[in-house]
Order: sequence, then C-alpha cells, then structure tokens
Amino acid sequence: MRTETKAIHAAMEVANDNPDIVPPVHRSTVYQLDKKGRSEGDWHYTRLENPNRVQWEQVLKVMEEGEAAAAFSSGVAAASAVLRSLEPGDHIIIPEDVYAGNRKLVNKLMKPWGLQADFIDMTDLQNIKDHIIESTKLIWVESPSNPLMNIMDIEAISDLAHDNGSIVCVDNTWPTPINQMPLKLGADLVVHSTTKYFGGHSDILGGAVIAKEQNEQFEKIRLVQRVGGAVPSPDDCWMLVRSTRTLPYRMKGHNENATTLARFLQNHPKVEKVFYPGLATHVGHDIAKKQMSGFGGMISFLIDGNAEEAISIVGQSKLIGRATSLGGVESTWEHRRSSEGEGSITPKNLIRISVGLEHADDLLEDLEQALDVE
Repeated sequence: MRTETKAIHAAMEVANDNPDIVPPVHRSTVYQLDKKGRSEGDWHYTRLENPNRVQWEQVLKVMEEGEAAAAFSSGVAAASAVLRSLEPGDHIIIPEDVYAGNRKLVNKLMKPWGLQADFIDMTDLQNIKDHIIESTKLIWVESPSNPLMNIMDIEAISDLAHDNGSIVCVDNTWPTPINQMPLKLGADLVVHSTTKYFGGHSDILGGAVIAKEQNEQFEKIRLVQRVGGAVPSPDDCWMLVRSTRTLPYRMKGHNENATTLARFLQNHPKVEKVFYPGLATHVGHDIAKKQMSGFGGMISFLIDGNAEEAISIVGQSKLIGRATSLGGVESTWEHRRSSEGEGSITPKNLIRISVGLEHADDLLEDLEQALDVE
C-alpha cells in the first residue's frame, strides 16, 4: 500500500466497532469492569489505555513501519521517556546543535539524574567513534538538525552504534516519514514532536516514540508513558489521526515551497548563507539525497549583518508570521537565537523559516520586501 493510502486508511478499524468512516472520540476516563471487578488488559483508566490513543499509536506504527509506538503529550515528553528508559550512569552521544528543548532536557534534568552526555559534531563519523565509551548506550540523531540543517548519515551511525552495543534514536520531526524513514535505515527508535507536521495546523500538542521492535527497551518507554502519565488527550489523538490523512500532500507542498524560497534566498545580496539540504551547495546534500525522498519545509539562513538587523528583518514581514514553532500550513519565521536563549550556539545573524502552504509567489514577495527594507 502506498504512503498516501496508508495515511488515510491506517487503523480505521481500531477501537471503531461500528465502524464509522470518521472514528468517534472516546472521552470517558474510566471503563466498565466485569462482575468480579476485573478488566481486559489496561482498559480501566484512560491514562493507561484509551481507544483514540490506541488508534493513533497504530497509525504511527504504520507510517514509520515500526512494531510498536507510544504517544505522549509533547515532543519533549517523548524524548524524556527515551532517556528515562536508560539507567543513571549510562552515556549518550547527542548532536552539538540539537533542538534547544532537548538540550535543556539533558542538561537541566537528565544530567542531575545521573545521565552522562557528550554534545558533539555528528556529521563526522570518526568523531562519533572517538566518543563512544563502554557505558555509551544511546546515540541521538537529529537530521536535518535544528536549526543548522546538519545532515547525519543515519545508516552509517546505526552500523557504528550496533557494532558497539548501543542503540540509535532519530528525531524525525522535521522530515516526517514522508521524507525520511529512519527505521528502514537501521535506527532502533524514532521520536516526533507531533505538534509539528503530523498536527500540521498549529493547534495540537503531542509527541511520539516508534520502535523498530517491541522489545525490552520499548517496554521501558511504555512504562514511563503509563506511570509517568504524560499522555495525550483523546481529542488530541483524534485530531492527529485526522491530520495524518493529509500529511503526504501537505509535505509535498512544504517541500516544493521551501525549495523555491531556498533558491531565492541563495541569490539575494543580503543573504550570506542558506542552510537547506535540498540545495546542491549544502555540505550534506549527497547524504541527504541518499536517505531522504524530499528535503522538508524548514530553511535557515544567515543575513549579511548582525543580530539587530536579523531581528529587524523578521519584524518587517506582512504575510509570514513571527512565531517560534513550525510545521503548520502557515509560514512563520524567527530570529532563532532569541528563542533558544541560554546555551544557544546558533549564529546571531540566523533566521529560521517554517515554510507553509501559501502560494510561493506570495511568500517570495513578502521575503523580498522584508529583506529590502533599509
């Protein structure tokens, strides 16, 4: 079955006894027990199990081609569950330019808990190899990275990790399974902030972990989900199933518009450098071509100027929204370093754009007028 068809029909039979063409929302927090006060499985309290969450997790499994999935109330909650499935004293390797929220998660919460972590340049395979130690249990991959668009070779990193007894977790939020399939490239786990492209309309908060195998490692993640309690609501799960039905076509539009805008920015005199893996000039373009079927809707670029000039340019937009999140049908941009705050290694003159689904010509006109304001 093709991706577009899977996105529409996946798991429509799950927890949908009628069966409705549009599945119902199950808002009940409790379920009827039998006469002896027992339930089948975890069907007695919605933190442990809910029909809409079961269906949403099945959709995630189908889309990423994994054996198991766990849905969470945010992307950081999903990342936290992966890290908390490890043990105090375990060591992880993580990109130096990883998403700022995950950097804070590691530094502020997981290191005091006992996790050891090295933030390194992961575009260099030898550098990763040099940082692997006996206690290295997990290598975290973010490709393309946020916001510098560094490309990491998922297949090569997975081979290296497995040779050394480690697992690989890939944050696939930006590419989505429409553009990149990490589990097929050798990764063990995939995480998503489903707030972004899966949701697609800037109105849902969620996260997910999908596992290649339903093994002991995944069961630890499931335990964190159910006991820790950071689960999505039935309504959020229902909306995410609905939004996934259009994900393949939305991503095609994001890919096309981003490519158009990246080429425009590459030739603009006020732009010093463009970070977009779809450009042949991108340092990771060859690896991106190998492991991605599309290059996504995110662009970062450096202006020929300082932080104040970058902030001023963002402030001049008339159509593109000024916001820090991404993945919606509407285009947004920001001065990224201002959003990341403490510990940011993002260049001071960098602007990040989440390219939406407006007509490309309207976006180009807005970019041009914003960049040309003196």
